[in-house]
Amino acid sequence: MKDKSFNIRIYGLLIKDGKILVTDEFRLGIPMTKFPGGGLQFGEGPVDCLRREFREELNMEIKEPVHFYTTEFFQPTELLPSNRQLISIYYLVEPVDKEVVIRVTEKRFDFEYIDGAQTFRWVALSILDKEEFTFPVDRLVAGKILHMSSTPHSPSPERRRDQGDGTTTSYE
Repeated sequence: MKDKSFNIRIYGLLIKDGKILVTDEFRLGIPMTKFPGGGLQFGEGPVDCLRREFREELNMEIKEPVHFYTTEFFQPTELLPSNRQLISIYYLVEPVDKEVVIRVTEKRFDFEYIDGAQTFRWVALSILDKEEFTFPVDRLVAGKILHMSSTPHSPSPERRRDQGDGTTTSYE
C-alpha cells in the first residue's frame, strides 16, 4: 500500500478597488489560473508560507493576513500522486506598502508555454467567473468571494479585517 500524505497549499486573496489578483501559470505541462500562493514547506507555518510566497512571486510584504477559508472536505490532489490529500488555506491579504507596483497583464496566459511561466492579472469582481479557475477549491473560493461581494449587508472582501474580538473593520 502506498504512503498517504497531505499536500498543503496556502493562498492570498488580494482585493483592491473592486478587483482581485489572480495568477496564470504554466506548470507540469498545464496552463492554470489560480490565486497567488503555493506549497507549505516543512517547518513553516501557514502565514510564514504566505509571506514567503508573496515575497517570491510579487516582491511584496503583506500585513497580518485574515483567514478566509480552509478546505472542509476531502479533495485529492489533481497534479500529484493520487494518494495525496489536498488541504488549501486562503487568507485575505493587503500589502504593507499601499504604493507597491505589481506587474500585471490584461491578457490571460500572456506568456510562452514553458514550465514555470507566470503572469498576474487584476480581475474585476463584477466579471469574476469562478469557472475560469483551474482547481475545484479555487472555484469554490471564487464563488464565496462573489457571494460576499453581492450580499448587500455583508462587508465586501476588501473591507473585512478581523479584529480578533468577532468584529471587522475596513483596512482601506
